[in-house]
Amino acid sequence: MDSSFAKEIIVGARSSPLSRVQVEEVFSLLKIHHPDVCFKAQWFQTSGDLDQKTSLYSMEKTDFFTKEIDEAVLKGQCRIGIHSGKDLPDPLPKGLKLVACTQGINPSDVVVLRDGESLETLKVGAKVGTSSFRREKNIKEVRSDLLCMDIRGPIERRLALLDSGEVDALIMAKAALIRLKIFKNEIELPGEVCPMQGRLAVVAQENDREIESLFSCIHSP
Repeated sequence: MDSSFAKEIIVGARSSPLSRVQVEEVFSLLKIHHPDVCFKAQWFQTSGDLDQKTSLYSMEKTDFFTKEIDEAVLKGQCRIGIHSGKDLPDPLPKGLKLVACTQGINPSDVVVLRDGESLETLKVGAKVGTSSFRREKNIKEVRSDLLCMDIRGPIERRLALLDSGEVDALIMAKAALIRLKIFKNEIELPGEVCPMQGRLAVVAQENDREIESLFSCIHSP
Protein backbone atom coordinates (compact mmCIF):
# COMPACT_ATOMS: atom_id res chain seq x y z
CA MET A 1 0.00 0.00 0.00
CA ASP A 2 1.23 3.50 -0.82
CA SER A 3 2.56 5.03 2.41
CA SER A 4 0.96 8.34 1.43
CA PHE A 5 -2.51 6.81 1.55
CA ALA A 6 -4.70 8.11 4.36
CA LYS A 7 -4.70 5.35 6.94
CA GLU A 8 -8.03 6.49 8.43
CA ILE A 9 -11.03 6.01 6.16
CA ILE A 10 -14.28 7.77 7.03
CA VAL A 11 -17.09 5.31 6.41
CA GLY A 12 -20.78 6.10 6.00
CA ALA A 13 -23.31 3.42 6.92
CA ARG A 14 -26.71 2.92 8.49
CA SER A 15 -26.86 3.04 12.28
CA SER A 16 -28.76 -0.23 12.71
CA PRO A 17 -27.18 -3.11 14.68
CA LEU A 18 -26.95 -5.17 11.48
CA SER A 19 -25.21 -2.39 9.57
CA ARG A 20 -22.66 -1.93 12.36
CA VAL A 21 -21.80 -5.63 12.15
CA GLN A 22 -21.50 -5.35 8.37
CA VAL A 23 -19.06 -2.45 8.65
CA GLU A 24 -16.94 -4.48 11.06
CA GLU A 25 -17.02 -7.41 8.62
CA VAL A 26 -15.68 -5.28 5.78
CA PHE A 27 -13.05 -3.81 8.10
CA SER A 28 -11.92 -7.28 9.18
CA LEU A 29 -11.61 -8.44 5.57
CA LEU A 30 -9.59 -5.39 4.61
CA LYS A 31 -7.29 -5.63 7.67
CA ILE A 32 -6.06 -9.02 6.48
CA HIS A 33 -4.40 -7.30 3.52
CA HIS A 34 -3.90 -3.78 4.89
CA PRO A 35 -3.36 -3.98 8.66
CA ASP A 36 -2.45 -0.27 8.97
CA VAL A 37 -5.83 0.99 7.75
CA CYS A 38 -8.56 1.92 10.24
CA PHE A 39 -12.19 2.94 9.82
CA LYS A 40 -13.91 5.92 11.40
CA ALA A 41 -17.65 5.40 11.06
CA GLN A 42 -20.34 8.00 10.58
CA TRP A 43 -23.74 6.47 11.27
CA PHE A 44 -26.82 7.57 9.33
CA GLN A 45 -30.54 7.09 9.56
CA THR A 46 -31.67 6.83 5.97
CA SER A 47 -35.10 7.53 4.51
CA GLY A 48 -35.87 3.84 4.90
CA ASP A 49 -34.97 3.92 8.58
CA LEU A 50 -37.00 7.04 9.37
CA ASP A 51 -40.05 6.13 7.27
CA GLN A 52 -41.62 3.09 8.90
CA LYS A 53 -44.94 3.34 7.03
CA THR A 54 -44.09 3.18 3.32
CA SER A 55 -44.33 -0.35 1.97
CA LEU A 56 -41.13 -1.94 0.68
CA TYR A 57 -42.97 -3.89 -2.01
CA SER A 58 -41.93 -1.38 -4.69
CA MET A 59 -38.65 -0.26 -3.13
CA GLU A 60 -36.18 -2.85 -4.43
CA LYS A 61 -33.28 -1.29 -6.36
CA THR A 62 -34.21 2.24 -5.21
CA ASP A 63 -32.15 4.46 -2.90
CA PHE A 64 -34.58 4.11 0.03
CA PHE A 65 -31.86 2.72 2.32
CA THR A 66 -28.80 4.34 0.73
CA LYS A 67 -29.59 7.92 -0.33
CA GLU A 68 -28.22 9.86 2.64
CA ILE A 69 -25.04 7.79 2.80
CA ASP A 70 -24.36 8.09 -0.91
CA GLU A 71 -24.93 11.86 -0.76
CA ALA A 72 -22.34 12.09 2.03
CA VAL A 73 -19.82 10.23 -0.13
CA LEU A 74 -20.50 12.49 -3.12
CA LYS A 75 -20.03 15.57 -0.91
CA GLY A 76 -16.76 14.22 0.44
CA GLN A 77 -18.06 13.92 4.00
CA CYS A 78 -17.31 10.17 3.84
CA ARG A 79 -14.66 8.42 1.75
CA ILE A 80 -16.78 5.29 1.26
CA GLY A 81 -20.26 3.99 1.94
CA ILE A 82 -20.98 0.42 3.01
CA HIS A 83 -24.34 -1.10 2.10
CA SER A 84 -26.06 -4.45 2.06
CA GLY A 85 -25.60 -5.61 -1.51
CA LYS A 86 -29.32 -6.17 -1.94
CA ASP A 87 -30.02 -2.53 -0.98
CA LEU A 88 -27.89 -1.02 -3.76
CA PRO A 89 -29.91 1.24 -6.07
CA ASP A 90 -29.81 0.46 -9.76
CA PRO A 91 -28.34 2.52 -11.27
CA LEU A 92 -25.97 3.99 -8.70
CA PRO A 93 -26.12 7.77 -8.31
CA LYS A 94 -24.06 9.64 -10.89
CA GLY A 95 -20.54 10.12 -9.62
CA LEU A 96 -20.41 6.95 -7.55
CA LYS A 97 -18.84 3.58 -8.31
CA LEU A 98 -19.04 0.14 -6.74
CA VAL A 99 -15.42 -0.46 -5.73
CA ALA A 100 -15.91 -3.77 -3.94
CA CYS A 101 -18.51 -6.43 -3.40
CA THR A 102 -17.61 -9.07 -0.84
CA GLN A 103 -18.00 -12.78 -1.43
CA GLY A 104 -20.67 -12.70 1.25
CA ILE A 105 -22.41 -15.41 3.19
CA ASN A 106 -25.53 -17.58 2.84
CA PRO A 107 -27.80 -15.75 0.35
CA SER A 108 -30.97 -17.72 1.06
CA ASP A 109 -34.29 -16.58 2.50
CA VAL A 110 -35.65 -18.43 5.51
CA VAL A 111 -39.05 -18.79 7.12
CA VAL A 112 -38.70 -18.10 10.84
CA LEU A 113 -41.23 -19.84 13.10
CA ARG A 114 -41.89 -20.11 16.80
CA ASP A 115 -40.26 -23.05 18.55
CA GLY A 116 -41.95 -26.36 17.83
CA GLU A 117 -43.81 -25.12 14.76
CA SER A 118 -43.32 -25.95 11.08
CA LEU A 119 -44.83 -24.83 7.78
CA GLU A 120 -47.00 -27.94 7.88
CA THR A 121 -48.42 -27.18 11.33
CA LEU A 122 -49.27 -23.54 10.67
CA LYS A 123 -53.04 -23.01 10.69
CA VAL A 124 -54.90 -22.26 7.48
CA GLY A 125 -54.63 -18.55 6.73
CA ALA A 126 -51.70 -18.05 9.11
CA LYS A 127 -50.13 -14.60 8.95
CA VAL A 128 -46.64 -14.35 7.45
CA GLY A 129 -44.65 -11.15 7.80
CA THR A 130 -42.79 -10.03 4.67
CA SER A 131 -42.39 -6.91 2.57
CA SER A 132 -41.32 -8.47 -0.73
CA PHE A 133 -43.36 -9.58 -3.73
CA ARG A 134 -40.66 -12.15 -4.50
CA ARG A 135 -40.77 -13.68 -1.02
CA GLU A 136 -44.57 -13.65 -1.02
CA LYS A 137 -44.60 -15.53 -4.33
CA ASN A 138 -42.12 -18.09 -3.00
CA ILE A 139 -44.02 -18.81 0.22
CA LYS A 140 -47.31 -19.16 -1.66
CA GLU A 141 -45.68 -21.79 -3.87
CA VAL A 142 -45.32 -23.79 -0.66
CA ARG A 143 -48.60 -22.85 1.09
CA SER A 144 -51.03 -20.89 -1.09
CA ASP A 145 -53.42 -20.33 1.85
CA LEU A 146 -50.99 -18.26 3.92
CA LEU A 147 -51.78 -14.57 4.40
CA CYS A 148 -48.79 -12.29 3.82
CA MET A 149 -48.62 -9.11 5.86
CA ASP A 150 -46.48 -6.09 5.00
CA ILE A 151 -44.22 -5.41 8.00
CA ARG A 152 -41.43 -2.89 8.55
CA GLY A 153 -38.70 -2.22 11.04
CA PRO A 154 -35.39 -3.67 12.20
CA ILE A 155 -34.95 -7.39 12.67
CA GLU A 156 -35.41 -7.23 16.43
CA ARG A 157 -38.78 -5.51 16.04
CA ARG A 158 -39.96 -8.02 13.47
CA LEU A 159 -38.95 -10.93 15.68
CA ALA A 160 -40.93 -9.32 18.51
CA LEU A 161 -44.04 -9.47 16.30
CA LEU A 162 -43.52 -13.20 15.95
CA ASP A 163 -43.00 -13.70 19.67
CA SER A 164 -46.13 -11.70 20.52
CA GLY A 165 -48.31 -13.63 18.06
CA GLU A 166 -49.05 -10.67 15.78
CA VAL A 167 -47.64 -12.78 12.96
CA ASP A 168 -47.26 -16.56 12.79
CA ALA A 169 -44.06 -16.59 10.70
CA LEU A 170 -41.51 -14.25 9.19
CA ILE A 171 -39.49 -14.39 5.98
CA MET A 172 -35.98 -13.03 6.47
CA ALA A 173 -32.53 -13.11 4.94
CA LYS A 174 -30.46 -15.90 6.45
CA ALA A 175 -27.37 -13.70 6.22
CA ALA A 176 -28.87 -11.14 8.58
CA LEU A 177 -29.56 -13.78 11.23
CA ILE A 178 -26.05 -15.20 10.87
CA ARG A 179 -24.40 -11.79 11.21
CA LEU A 180 -26.45 -10.90 14.29
CA LYS A 181 -25.90 -14.36 15.79
CA ILE A 182 -29.64 -14.93 16.07
CA PHE A 183 -30.59 -18.60 16.20
CA LYS A 184 -34.25 -19.40 15.57
CA ASN A 185 -36.50 -22.18 14.38
CA GLU A 186 -36.16 -21.62 10.64
CA ILE A 187 -36.72 -23.36 7.31
CA GLU A 188 -34.99 -22.40 4.07
CA LEU A 189 -37.47 -20.95 1.59
CA PRO A 190 -37.07 -22.31 -1.95
CA GLY A 191 -37.18 -19.99 -4.92
CA GLU A 192 -35.46 -16.91 -6.30
CA VAL A 193 -33.56 -14.68 -3.89
CA CYS A 194 -32.66 -11.01 -4.21
CA PRO A 195 -29.53 -10.37 -6.29
CA MET A 196 -26.45 -9.76 -4.10
CA GLN A 197 -28.24 -10.85 -0.94
CA GLY A 198 -25.69 -11.78 1.73
CA ARG A 199 -22.95 -9.70 0.08
CA LEU A 200 -21.65 -6.31 1.23
CA ALA A 201 -21.04 -3.42 -1.15
CA VAL A 202 -18.48 -0.63 -0.86
CA VAL A 203 -19.14 2.52 -2.90
CA ALA A 204 -16.87 5.53 -3.45
CA GLN A 205 -16.56 8.47 -5.79
CA GLU A 206 -16.00 7.12 -9.29
CA ASN A 207 -12.67 8.98 -9.66
CA ASP A 208 -11.24 7.72 -6.35
CA ARG A 209 -8.59 5.37 -7.76
CA GLU A 210 -6.84 4.98 -4.40
CA ILE A 211 -9.92 3.53 -2.76
CA GLU A 212 -10.64 1.32 -5.76
CA SER A 213 -7.09 -0.07 -5.58
CA LEU A 214 -7.22 -0.49 -1.80
CA PHE A 215 -10.48 -2.45 -1.78
CA SER A 216 -9.69 -4.60 -4.83
CA CYS A 217 -8.33 -7.25 -2.47
CA ILE A 218 -11.83 -7.96 -1.05
CA HIS A 219 -13.74 -7.60 -4.31
CA SER A 220 -15.42 -10.81 -5.47
CA PRO A 221 -16.96 -10.27 -8.92
